[in-house]
Amino acid sequence: MRKYILVVFILFLGTTCFSQNSEKFSSKDYVSALKKVTDVMVNDVTSPVAAARYYAYVTLASNEVMSLFQMPEQSFSKSLNGFPKVQVADTLITKSDASLASVYTVYKMAEKLLPSGYKFSTEGDSLIRVAIKKGISKEQTERTSQLVQIAITQITPYIKADNFRKLSSFKKYTPLSGDGHWQPTGPGYMQALEPNWNQIRPFLLDSAQQFKPIAPIVFDTAKTSPFYKQMDEVYNIVNKLTKKQKAIASFWDCNPFALQQIGHVEFGLKKISPGGHWIGITGNACLKKETSLEQTIFIHTTVAITLTDAFISCWDGKYKTNRVRPETAINKWIDNKWKPLLQTPPFPEYTSGHSVISTAAATVLTKIFGDNFSFTDTTETEFGLPERKFKSFLQASQEAAISRLYGGIHFRDSIENGALQGEQIGKYIIIKILESNNRNFTFMKDKKQHNNQIISHDEM
Repeated sequence: MRKYILVVFILFLGTTCFSQNSEKFSSKDYVSALKKVTDVMVNDVTSPVAAARYYAYVTLASNEVMSLFQMPEQSFSKSLNGFPKVQVADTLITKSDASLASVYTVYKMAEKLLPSGYKFSTEGDSLIRVAIKKGISKEQTERTSQLVQIAITQITPYIKADNFRKLSSFKKYTPLSGDGHWQPTGPGYMQALEPNWNQIRPFLLDSAQQFKPIAPIVFDTAKTSPFYKQMDEVYNIVNKLTKKQKAIASFWDCNPFALQQIGHVEFGLKKISPGGHWIGITGNACLKKETSLEQTIFIHTTVAITLTDAFISCWDGKYKTNRVRPETAINKWIDNKWKPLLQTPPFPEYTSGHSVISTAAATVLTKIFGDNFSFTDTTETEFGLPERKFKSFLQASQEAAISRLYGGIHFRDSIENGALQGEQIGKYIIIKILESNNRNFTFMKDKKQHNNQIISHDEM
């Protein structure tokens, strides 16, 4: 017997006591605050995996603070592995401002977490001054500041327990011997980046091993072997790149470790991280869709958590397969003078991180905004690259993935299997969040409509 159950979901608790009309700070203010977090991480040369972790905790803290204002279903306390619900006295909540609290939390959590977090002290002070000018009383700003500090204090033990602090105590990584294994590449010959990142506690995945990628093509330098054909493909594509392919590779480079060498002098080129790029895309999408502040915060938190878990999964596979990079292999077996278009990052090749995290993020964003959400990606314009237009998030993720082949830093199976891995992670995270929070991510065409109805089927 099949039973049809009509489930009515209130989209982001449309009927709450938090009125959007009373907001002193908007989604634009929140996106701007996250952009400042990105800027500091770029200046700090924050690694891709660490940057995703910082985004996750900064957005999560802001989300949990917002959930205190009679929006309990906004909270991730029922979803995340071991994450406790923040508890603050109702009397303090009623004397605080929700919109100020959510944006202020971004600055205060970034101040606590980031290596150069001290830079956010003045940002927080400036925000309070702006709040007073907007009509929020001094007493209310003081109560809001107090609420934020209480929330961050409660979240901090959860952050400290994710094993990040233990990473520095692990034995220094030594590259494996053997032709098929990863080796440091020039110009910096940097040591392997975060070889123990799979020890970081995931937010939603059961473990770093939950979504193992398909096994890579077996290393074999025989000219008739599948691996050699992959190696030859990278070599030939890079040697014959079109103007468009070069533009795609450069746009999605996102390498915080890039070094430029002039003569005997090397200097760093500061760039955004891959996660930072997708956080930028998320902000652009929210502003285009004109999502409410609470929606914008929840969406960013979901994407940031997705990025973090995707990196954990990807890094687990990288150091277990430990596969050689195209630059190293091609230099030894095809052309010892060959160089990729992009600088080879300092970690093993399989799977492609861009493919995994981009597909995971795009899968989640597609669920939220729809299949054909067109947008203009301006994330890289400040780094001297022109904007790019996309018809969908998945189109953007596919371009991000193939850019690694054009850049000469990944083999095709790493790109394609990485995308499959990312898709699995994205779909899993969507299911976990929907089941835990009873949310329907599909936005209404009619903004005045609060309820969204879906039909669920239960086999009896």
